Amino acid sequence: MLKNKKFFPLASLIASSVLVLAACGGNSDETAEKATAWDEIQEEGKLTVATSGTLLATSFHDPETNELTGFEVEVAREVAERLDLEIEFTEMGFDEMLTSVRTGQVDIAANDIEISEDREEEFIFSTPIKYSYGTAVVRKDDLSGISSLEDLEGKKAAGAATSIYMEIAREYGAEEVTYDNATNEVYLRDVSIGRTDVILNDYYLSTFGVAAFPDLNITIHPDIKYLPSEVGLVMNKDNTELAENVDRVINEMLEDGTITEISKEFFGGADVSVEVDIEE
Repeated sequence: MLKNKKFFPLASLIASSVLVLAACGGNSDETAEKATAWDEIQEEGKLTVATSGTLLATSFHDPETNELTGFEVEVAREVAERLDLEIEFTEMGFDEMLTSVRTGQVDIAANDIEISEDREEEFIFSTPIKYSYGTAVVRKDDLSGISSLEDLEGKKAAGAATSIYMEIAREYGAEEVTYDNATNEVYLRDVSIGRTDVILNDYYLSTFGVAAFPDLNITIHPDIKYLPSEVGLVMNKDNTELAENVDRVINEMLEDGTITEISKEFFGGADVSVEVDIEE
């Protein structure tokens, strides 16, 4: 009777088991591979945002409460709320925040970062939330000896090393003076006392900064306007699903006037979400 039973070699049974396990493992890996950065953000329930905390009026600490606030800080908070996510800010220098987005340490950078062709090759930018142009902060008593961008040659220009504005300063022959995430007061006071000569930067941020320190010998140059700019939130090039969701709620905020309200709060009643037209 035993002769009628079929017995399979042990090696065949082991091989079959390995194939079954391999197939199961393959399905598991495939499922894991389908999980996106957006899936992970939703699962964790948190949006991580890099910002400086030192840039009036887009990212700074309220002098009375010490709470982190500013135009882009509040825009980012509203974006997270509309995406049903908590928000976690990490304060760091300009160069470091772009690296952190690139390496996936944070989801978004929000710090008045201008959209450019070079940056769009490395990152995804959201729908623009701010339009502006470049200006120059100079000494009030003599305009730092500068009447146009051509006069920057040999002058000491303060700013972040990799900013678009520092690139312009270098192109015109200025000597660059860089800081490690310094506050606006440090930048502006150095111009006032002659340690540096000029700060090339965004018009709205510069206007806010100069107004915040009326005792300093600084002013916005009356004749220098250049480089119309657009600013958006910055995301990793691979995080397309995150970018789609961020754009969805930003467009809602533009349509319902939320970004206009936030802008007027931090930019003295100005609506920076409206495109500007300047004479080159």
